Amino acid sequence: MPPNDPPQLPRVLFLCTGNSCRSQMAEGWARALRSDRLHAYSAGTQPHGLNPLAVRAMLEAGIDISAHTSKRPEDLGVLLDVVVTVCDSAHEACPVFPGARIVHRGFDDPPRLAKGARTDDEAMPHYRRVRDEIRAFVLTLPDAITPPPPTP
Repeated sequence: MPPNDPPQLPRVLFLCTGNSCRSQMAEGWARALRSDRLHAYSAGTQPHGLNPLAVRAMLEAGIDISAHTSKRPEDLGVLLDVVVTVCDSAHEACPVFPGARIVHRGFDDPPRLAKGARTDDEAMPHYRRVRDEIRAFVLTLPDAITPPPPTP
């Protein structure tokens, strides 16, 4: 690599089961807050569409993910450096990503937490809490996903 070329930014995939909520929030935050430090993607092991309450929660925080789509990892067409599983199910069913480091950081599932809510407004506190927890995690990137230096 010539001396003036900037180092390549790590390609980070946020993986969830449905790629509808948590992984989409993580991608949105990472693109908004850490695009100078990494390339962010999201996908699901069994994608099933973008959750409108996740879109609403992120929009409340100033991040528009409404154009995101729910997809599988193989739809991305990129080699990944790090895969962050954001739910236990995706971590357990994580496909093989040659050369990628797998990091697990599970977050609660807002749709599951909001199951008893009678209205979207009653459900939103769950989405907001998880949104804010994901934001806090994303602010630690890429340090939280960088392997420690080898011990001498």
